[in-house]
Amino acid sequence: MRHLCFYFQVHQPYRLKPYRFFDIGDDHHYFDDYANRTIMRKVADRCYLPTNQVFLDLIRQFPGKVRISYSISGTCLDQFEQYAPEVLDSFRALVQTGCVEILSETYSHALAALKSPEEFENQVAAHRQRIQELFGITPTVFRNTELIYSDQIGNMVADMGFKAMLTEGAKHILGWKSPNFLYCNAIQPKLKLLLKNFRLSDDIAFRFSDRNWSEHPLTVDKFVGWLNEVPQNEEVVNLFMDYETFGEHQWADSGIFEFLKALPARVFSHSDFQFSTPSEVADALQPVSVMHAPFPISWADEARDLTAWLGNNLQDDAFDNLYNLEHLVNNINDPQIQLDWKYLQTSDHFYYMCTKFFADGDVHKYFNPYDTPYDAFINYMNILTDFSLRVKQLANSTPPKPAKVSRKKAKS
Repeated sequence: MRHLCFYFQVHQPYRLKPYRFFDIGDDHHYFDDYANRTIMRKVADRCYLPTNQVFLDLIRQFPGKVRISYSISGTCLDQFEQYAPEVLDSFRALVQTGCVEILSETYSHALAALKSPEEFENQVAAHRQRIQELFGITPTVFRNTELIYSDQIGNMVADMGFKAMLTEGAKHILGWKSPNFLYCNAIQPKLKLLLKNFRLSDDIAFRFSDRNWSEHPLTVDKFVGWLNEVPQNEEVVNLFMDYETFGEHQWADSGIFEFLKALPARVFSHSDFQFSTPSEVADALQPVSVMHAPFPISWADEARDLTAWLGNNLQDDAFDNLYNLEHLVNNINDPQIQLDWKYLQTSDHFYYMCTKFFADGDVHKYFNPYDTPYDAFINYMNILTDFSLRVKQLANSTPPKPAKVSRKKAKS
């Protein structure tokens, strides 16, 4: 039997409120509570609750055979507790079936791996602790923010004790090789790599409801037929996507839930694939080759690089100014400072500053709450200026302490 690995990213950022230059020094609350509550409730009702119920029903319908995995950011878990506790309960119910794996990641869906190994490790440790608190498990597989990966990032992940990591099956890295095998890190081969099959993943995540797509409508018969066209020697097909695909990006009236409900039965009856979690794939298969990724890759845009978040002057300036505060923040024992520090690192803030156009421009416009990337930059920098003033004031008034980031519960 070959392996079909379904993985879903579950993430919501703490969105920033409009913050004027004149608010600097006076207003230390940076987040749009109304927007965060409203969006979480909307996505919970459209996506999280109904999709979790579909998977719970499928797991019960096919005992032990439907197996899936999630990575849930700390910012999302915090918002579940604040605004949608029943969603958290529904994820707990899924985990308790024994058929669902929860992966580890950075707490705040951060880009720390690209800037600070110490902060990266702190974020991962905080997330691991949070998963242990909420679900009673310790993850053994890692998914970095937006599948960002390089040889060096993989090396850091291996040093933290993970046995496997997820990333993108980027063409410019793989060349002629197929993503449908298990690979390993170039520095520490003990770290196994599962690579996203982006064509089959994106058929569901992006093209499902596109009436201009030549393959529309996508049926389970057609999709399983494509799975069967994968050469027999290729051992695993990794379908990685945002969980909001179901009910939010692809609305219920598109037929996405009917597709999801019918897929397992068709896979079992008309293919040689079995559903497996990432850790099960890592345990069952041996790497066929080292994957060399000297420069970071991601699952974003056509280039599969970092330019969705970093690379233009706005993004780089904001990113550098944020992490210039790291050494000061690590010496401050203030719960609110530590919480704001985490939330300000969320990658979405830099995504909103993207100035890319052409093939990727519509995607960035669609997901962006700001009118322009310059508005996003100005708003973020106003907030960062106020945060910096607070940090420097506290750093000058408190003695140094060992660098440590521990989770602090979000304020309602």
